[in-house]
Amino acid sequence: MKQKTQKQKKSGLLRDIRRNKLSYLLMLPAGIYTLLFGYCTLPYIVIAFQNYNYTKGIFGSEFVGLKNFEFFFRSNRAALVTFNTVYLNFFFIVVGTLASVLLALLLNEIRGKRYLKVTQSMLLFPNFLSWIIVNYIVFAMLSTEYGWINQIIKSLGHTPVSLYSSADAWPLILVVVKTWKSAGINSVIYMATIVGIDESYYEAAKIDGATKLQQIRYITMPLLALTICILTLLAIGKIFYGDFQMIYSLVGDNGILLQRTDVIDTFVYRALRQTGDPSGAMAVGLYQAAVGFVLVFGSNFIAKKYFPGGAIF
Repeated sequence: MKQKTQKQKKSGLLRDIRRNKLSYLLMLPAGIYTLLFGYCTLPYIVIAFQNYNYTKGIFGSEFVGLKNFEFFFRSNRAALVTFNTVYLNFFFIVVGTLASVLLALLLNEIRGKRYLKVTQSMLLFPNFLSWIIVNYIVFAMLSTEYGWINQIIKSLGHTPVSLYSSADAWPLILVVVKTWKSAGINSVIYMATIVGIDESYYEAAKIDGATKLQQIRYITMPLLALTICILTLLAIGKIFYGDFQMIYSLVGDNGILLQRTDVIDTFVYRALRQTGDPSGAMAVGLYQAAVGFVLVFGSNFIAKKYFPGGAIF
C-alpha cells in the first residue's frame, strides 16, 4: 500500500509538472538558489565547532567544540546587541505590518485606475532604491549643517539638532526609514488577499446598512487575518537577524550611535573584520538560526492552538 501511495505521488507530481511547465520553469532559478545556498552549504556549519584553517579546509581543521561560541557570549556587548536586534525587529514587524495593511486598505478604496497606478508606483519605488541611496537621502534630511530639517529649525530661530550625535533618536529613525522603504511592496501581498475576497460579502453588508468602516472591521480584517498571521510568523523566524544592509549603510561605524543601533550582524561583521576568524562568525550565525528555528516552531504552535488557520504547518 505504501509503495502504491508513493508511486501515485510521483506520477501526480510528474503530471502536475507537465501541466504547469512554465510555472515550474519560473520557479527553477529560486529552487536552484535555495538548493545551493540553503542546503549545499549546511555541511559548513561544522566551522562553528572548529578552529577553521583556510588551507586545511573543513576536513582538516582542528575541532574545538563550543569554544567559538565564547567569542560572542563572553563579549561585554553580547546582551546589548541581542537586545537591540530583538527590540528593533519587534518594531519593524509591528509598525511595518500596520503600515502595510493600512496602505492595502486605502489602495483598495481607490476607484480611479490611473490614480491607483500612479499611487502604487510611488509606494513601490522606495523598495527599489539601494540602502546607499537611502543613506544619502537620510543624510540630506538629518545633517546638522546641510539637512533641510535643520535648515527649517534654523529659519525658525532655534538651535539645530545634531541627530548623528543622538543615539536615542535612531531607533525611531530606523523604524520610520524601514517602514517607508518596505511598506509599499509588502502592501501588495495584503492587497492581493483583499482583491480575492468575494464581492458578495460586501454587497450583503451594504444591503444590511453596514458602513465602509464596518465592512472593513467585520469582513476585510477577519479574512485578512490569515495572511497577516502567516507573514508575521515568517518574520518572527528572522527576529534575531538585524537588517545589516540598512543599519550599516545608515549608521556605519559611528561609535556614538552603536549603543542603540548595534545589532548581532553588525557586531559580528566588525569583529570578523578585525580578527579575520570565520569560526566565531559561523558560531553566531548558528546561534541566530537555532533561535529563529525555535521561535518559528513556538509561535506556530501558539498560532495553531488559538488561530488554526494562521499556522504555517
